[in-house]
Amino acid sequence: MKILAASDVHGDKSVIEKLVAKAKKEKVDLIILAGDLTFFENDLTGIIGPFKELEKKIIIIPGNHETFATAEFLAKQYGPGVYNLHGRSVLFYNEIGIFGAGGADVGLFQIGDEEIEKLLEKAHKPIKDAKHKILVTHIPPYGTNIDALWQHVGSKGVRRVIEKIQPEIALCGHIHETFGKSAKIGKTTVVNVGKDGIIIEIKKKKD
Repeated sequence: MKILAASDVHGDKSVIEKLVAKAKKEKVDLIILAGDLTFFENDLTGIIGPFKELEKKIIIIPGNHETFATAEFLAKQYGPGVYNLHGRSVLFYNEIGIFGAGGADVGLFQIGDEEIEKLLEKAHKPIKDAKHKILVTHIPPYGTNIDALWQHVGSKGVRRVIEKIQPEIALCGHIHETFGKSAKIGKTTVVNVGKDGIIIEIKKKKD
């Protein structure tokens, strides 16, 4: 499975056009948008539609610029193949489990450490036996180069889940200053995917 993961597009049509072009060029199977789809929900048009036209599966989560209800509305509006992953999981090819939760501790959709931790643990249960696991959050985990500004501003709840479950990959966004940076927490590679997006390829594990 080939994945394009991006975050913080903030409704910018030029950013979305570039990501759509990247998805076409790389021939991806799945697109993940890790929150802040809008700019304070000023405009919901032209965000999901251009990706939907690619006829690929799409995963979204809310950031801190849109509510859970908005993410749910967008997923339902664009129909089958678009998943709102907030507090949920999806299993692809019977072995790639993706689970996540959106929001941050600021903005329209605020979420605390304990709440996000509970949501992620609940979301993980249906895909706990997956050979590959990918975690998707908007806010990064606490205590890495990805959440370091004047101080560490990430989520301790997200970090606890990563330390406990050790997914193969953890994708996040939110901190514009660290777009594109990666870190390690145990066996997990954590990436701030940013608005330019990254390509991830998951290969089938040998039995």
